Amino acid sequence: MENDNRIKILLIEDEEFDVERVKNTIERFRDNIHINQIVSSGSDALAILKQNPDFYNIVIMDYQIAGGLRGEALIEKIKEIDSTIQIIVITKLTINISDFNFAQKLMNAGAVWYCTKYPGNIEEYIYQPTDFVLSIFNAYERYKLERLRQKSNQKLENNIKIILRSKEIISVSEPMEKLKDDIKKIAESEIGVLITGKSGTGKELVAHNIHYRSKRKFENFVPVNCGSIPDELLESEFFGYEKGAFTGADKTKDGLFEIANNGTIFLDEIAELPLSAQVKLLRVIQDGEIEKIGRTKRIHVNVRIIAATNKNLQEEIAKGSFREDLYYRLNIIPINIKPLRERPDDIKILIDHFLKVYCNDMGKIVPQITDDIIQSLTNYDWPGNVRELKNVVQRLIFNSEDIVTQEILFDSMLGKKLNSVRKEESPFSFNEKEIKSLKDMEEFFRREYLNFVRKHSETDSDAAGKLGLPPSNYHRLSKKLGLK
Repeated sequence: MENDNRIKILLIEDEEFDVERVKNTIERFRDNIHINQIVSSGSDALAILKQNPDFYNIVIMDYQIAGGLRGEALIEKIKEIDSTIQIIVITKLTINISDFNFAQKLMNAGAVWYCTKYPGNIEEYIYQPTDFVLSIFNAYERYKLERLRQKSNQKLENNIKIILRSKEIISVSEPMEKLKDDIKKIAESEIGVLITGKSGTGKELVAHNIHYRSKRKFENFVPVNCGSIPDELLESEFFGYEKGAFTGADKTKDGLFEIANNGTIFLDEIAELPLSAQVKLLRVIQDGEIEKIGRTKRIHVNVRIIAATNKNLQEEIAKGSFREDLYYRLNIIPINIKPLRERPDDIKILIDHFLKVYCNDMGKIVPQITDDIIQSLTNYDWPGNVRELKNVVQRLIFNSEDIVTQEILFDSMLGKKLNSVRKEESPFSFNEKEIKSLKDMEEFFRREYLNFVRKHSETDSDAAGKLGLPPSNYHRLSKKLGLK
């Protein structure tokens, strides 16, 4: 009668003599160990394992099983079916105990232990019975640990999927679709990343996606707003301190870099760091070590750094407020997030997404939004980017019932006027220094207007026609105004 609490074994052996010897070896432990199935070929073993997933704990196999798949190849196939199953190998091969090559091949393939068969009578045990049975119990403990780890990893994987769904980058525009492809590539590496973009474009969202798609996804993601930490507290916040390091340090505190060890630290608004803190950050990047306040010995940390800023760091370098060497350490892989006004294709899909999310949060029915209101929202410049759009959608839901009216839209935009047509950039690049007289002004506008028409025409003849000029006069005028 099968006992579910016993160790379940699949035996792969094609010689009856050796089958009996294995049985004799473990007979005294029949209350703890049970050979559930005996097969004489590797293919039969694989078929049984596929039919009974997660049933067997241990496979005991003859290394030189006759015919078909055997040896390391059979071990690898078994592990492909169930990575947690433990494999013990028995063999007639005469192996020198000082030669580790054979054992190394077995371990690399996925076996946990092996022994040689002693020649002798059927009553004799395989190898040393104590070692053989002990290997079965040890393999079973390892099996339980592997199963526990697998369940834990599966739970973590499910949590990661939930996080990524909540941090999904919603877009259809070409620049953002390219960004999503870049994130997948960047996540696979360990390279530092510098994310730039206007406030509200989603820099932290991008950082989250890089971390949770990387090998560090099961470790901590530590976001830090560099501009929100007072200068005098930066060192203790970043690197921590020992108990008694200064007045008020009544207990040891781990710094943010220790908390992020083996994970990712996201340094938002990196341009706000004072120069003194930039020097210490540079040292951490170079040496991979931190100096905890009150501790003489440095602490090694393995942290991926993702930095972000809404400022132009090269301009900050020119002003002397940001270190050039730190910039090049951070800016290995640059990512620039386009402002919302430069990717209007994303606005409608973002509105639809936020409507569903926040209506669900507020327990309200999704209100109807007419095409003209969607168009007005699409034509708006969104200086606050996606963050501003989120706020507007939440106000729309709060202010409306079944339908969003123009009055509700006006209130939700806090009185900001919306255009029915998106504002175009001026076609003229005006520079006051070029204009010294009325004649210069006239020539400037003639040149810029002509250039504007040329850019919006398919051919020179088309441009000349729009200007009401013969082609010869058009070319002569273009040459006079210095246009190629």
